[in-house]
Amino acid sequence: MRLAFLPLVALVPALAFACGGGDNKGGDDGGGTLPTATITLIDAAGERAELAVELARTAAERGRGLMFREEMADGRGMLFVFDRETKAGFWMKDTKIPLSIAFVAGDGTILETQDMAPLSQELHRPAQAYRYALEVNQGWFARHGLGSGDRVEIPADVAPE
Repeated sequence: MRLAFLPLVALVPALAFACGGGDNKGGDDGGGTLPTATITLIDAAGERAELAVELARTAAERGRGLMFREEMADGRGMLFVFDRETKAGFWMKDTKIPLSIAFVAGDGTILETQDMAPLSQELHRPAQAYRYALEVNQGWFARHGLGSGDRVEIPADVAPE
């Protein structure tokens, strides 16, 4: 996990999670593969879209994220799982893929989505605390008509380790 500190004038340190990961095969810092799950996103009209996601549940997995990857297949993503609500920010340092992120409440409600530019150290965080963060290829949420207020069904067995 990397700590990124805002300028002292901000007076608030911000925990930043890298949004990137090992090779194109997934993988944590130890060279293995991350566990996966299928989640379902549901828009206001009831339209459903499924995503196969890698699960980043430990501090090390969340810190590594999608760093250094060259691409991510459509219909894939990474779900960052926290053991409690957080306001931690995300950045794109060492992340080569343009991504969109959804900050998701514990009940599965999408709080907000943001687009993130590759290799940027700009800190992305939502206005309110969240329990999950979902990263996908940039534009995926827009193409599927998903945004604030829509829902994410997360399997019950997806919990922090």
